[in-house]
Amino acid sequence: MGLFSFLTGNRNQDKASAPAETAPDSRPAPAPVPSPPSGSQDPLFTPPEAWNVDALNAPLPVQEGEAPEMGPADPAQTASLQSKIIDVLKTVYDPEIPVDIYELGLIYDIVVDAARRVLVKMTLTSPACPSAQQIPQEVRYKVKALPEVTDAWVEIVWEPPWDKDRMSEAAKLQLGFF
Repeated sequence: MGLFSFLTGNRNQDKASAPAETAPDSRPAPAPVPSPPSGSQDPLFTPPEAWNVDALNAPLPVQEGEAPEMGPADPAQTASLQSKIIDVLKTVYDPEIPVDIYELGLIYDIVVDAARRVLVKMTLTSPACPSAQQIPQEVRYKVKALPEVTDAWVEIVWEPPWDKDRMSEAAKLQLGFF
């Protein structure tokens, strides 16, 4: 049998024809994987009941050229939800920078309409950001997971361009810009 015969489904044959080991294995045996609850789709992970799984399975963010179904901005709804949305945005981090995207100054605007649909206008540190797909999706899913929010979209904007002056004082201190 070949080295990669397990790829063709001959696992039992490989074990039978494999030579016996001469030295005992000193590594501890791996812990058994707990069996998932019935009805779970992923055998390795079951989300907690408090998670809004519908938001995590939401469609991808609005693609370029598509407009979100937003009504006119509602100042009262925006004022009532803005602090909760900001708290959620502070849990999203650029994987390369140990500061959340809100403190980095990547969030340009938060708009909420009368139906509690949210549009987050944000930028990235660079158009070539390696996390350009991940960060906006995470923002959308986390904002949409708020119980008061009916839907959420993220719009990436490049004007004005981001620079370190948009960062909060706390972010500048944390990154050593003083």
